Amino acid sequence: MSGVLSSVDQRTNLVGENRLELLLFKLSHRQLFAINVFKVKEVLKVPIMTKMPGANTNVIGVASLRGESVPVIDLRAAIGYRPMHEDEEQNLIITEYNRSVQGFLVGHVHNIVNTTWTEIAPPPKTAGKSNFLTAITHIEDEGEKKIVEIIDVEKVLAQIIDYDISISEGVLDEKLATQMVGMNVLVVDDSSTARGQIKGTLEQLGLNIIECGDGLEALNLLRKWSDEGKDVTKELMMMITDAEMPEMDGYRLTYEVRNDPRMRDLFITLNTSLSGSFNDAMVEKVGCDRFISKFQPDLLVSVAQERMQQILD
Repeated sequence: MSGVLSSVDQRTNLVGENRLELLLFKLSHRQLFAINVFKVKEVLKVPIMTKMPGANTNVIGVASLRGESVPVIDLRAAIGYRPMHEDEEQNLIITEYNRSVQGFLVGHVHNIVNTTWTEIAPPPKTAGKSNFLTAITHIEDEGEKKIVEIIDVEKVLAQIIDYDISISEGVLDEKLATQMVGMNVLVVDDSSTARGQIKGTLEQLGLNIIECGDGLEALNLLRKWSDEGKDVTKELMMMITDAEMPEMDGYRLTYEVRNDPRMRDLFITLNTSLSGSFNDAMVEKVGCDRFISKFQPDLLVSVAQERMQQILD
């Protein structure tokens, strides 16, 4: 248990600081890309891979790592660029997202930078809806200020993995579902793909989904309602928030909500692609009501029904 709490502390000590670490890498000669270090299990040279007949074109093979079969995705091809060439520098970033392990084939792995979520901005609206970025930031590199593009890994994976939003038989409580029709749920996530998955699942219950792209946007909306005299806990059945977002992360958002008397009783579910065995400890440490690892439609529905039952009681 001490190891579990230590792991929780490493993440939630960032609550008051709104900080994160990024692993920087290249997919081409110039542009820098990044993913959150906490999603990274290891970085290694490309091992021998086995081809998978009929696999998605961006899945270039499977690598055997300590007895585990790990699919390898050509990240450059997956985000719309030409595939990697064998004569280019290639490295493998092993990650864990949404309770699955996968490898991303990249070029040169640069370094790790420590920054704050306030230094992370959403991609410009002119980038369009089809881009594969959740955010951008800037770093100093060799005396030059450079743009770093942060990959929307969930959008990349959604192209390859068929995420089913259907609800399993026996999960839905028809009586509770009837009571939920028309109620509001605030969904906070920087990934439009993740928001779409949650929305598609919960709209099957007749819930009305309000979307925010980051924690600061959500907090500003909640404060605006409170300033207008609205009772946030009556406006919203619950809030579902990602952990890691530009401007303000989900940990900080939860912290701010819990420390505002006008909204401190809001039911908050942390819905994150972070996987691990410390969910219960995370709930207590952060102050949210529930913790869900993405993407689990049945569990989302169960939490919504649990919240509805609380309201009725």
